[in-house]
Amino acid sequence: MNKLPQITLAFWVMKICATTLGETAGDLLSMTLNVGYAVSSMILISVFLLTLITQLRSKTYNPALYWIVILSTSTAGTTMSDFMDRTLGLGYASGSMILIAILIAIFAAWRLSGDSLNVNKIRTFRGEMFYWMAILFSNTLGTALGDFLADDSGLGFAGGALLIGSTIALVVLLKFYTKLSSVLLFWVAFVLTRPFGATVGDFLTKSHEKGGLDFGTVGSSLVLAGILLAMIVAASVYKNRDMRQVSAEPS
Repeated sequence: MNKLPQITLAFWVMKICATTLGETAGDLLSMTLNVGYAVSSMILISVFLLTLITQLRSKTYNPALYWIVILSTSTAGTTMSDFMDRTLGLGYASGSMILIAILIAIFAAWRLSGDSLNVNKIRTFRGEMFYWMAILFSNTLGTALGDFLADDSGLGFAGGALLIGSTIALVVLLKFYTKLSSVLLFWVAFVLTRPFGATVGDFLTKSHEKGGLDFGTVGSSLVLAGILLAMIVAASVYKNRDMRQVSAEPS
């Protein structure tokens, strides 16, 4: 059975919400609580590995578990990116290029493995591992790219979010009005939602002097967590309803 959710509008709303929450929660741990990027990365990578093992051992799609893993990749990606770009001093541009190269290598290895990159056809353990590796590094890349657009490009947080949001809208148009590969467009959109979430997260949390709304990491994280939790509950209810309907059908 496919252990991944159907790709619907609700999926994309939850993905953006989870990646935005990953940015604010990652900053809450590393900056607001002053844990530091290196220690935060080790903590959050450990959480990611724990949730990933649980997901891999699961036999069916579990909405709560799936989105917890997505959230753990997002928070870990935030601190991993900040550690590379700030602590190691690579900078946003260099960090983004390194992560792009890693992500391309993951997709190339995935394609050469013979497993489908179509998320609706992932049925093997190897394919699922490639899927989660791609998600982890796409979220890490998204933080670096979002920071580059917000800080180094001069666009600011709102400008960066507007640019990425417009690019995502273009991908949607390409999906409905061209014959470009749906698999390619899915992964482009998946990668882009992360810098969009990163810039939106920074826009919510940063001070007015830095061009943000100054909601703070705590307040923003709580609001986003509440929205995501409500949508996870709704997804679980729909899944259970569908399972009851299937079991009620005559064999």
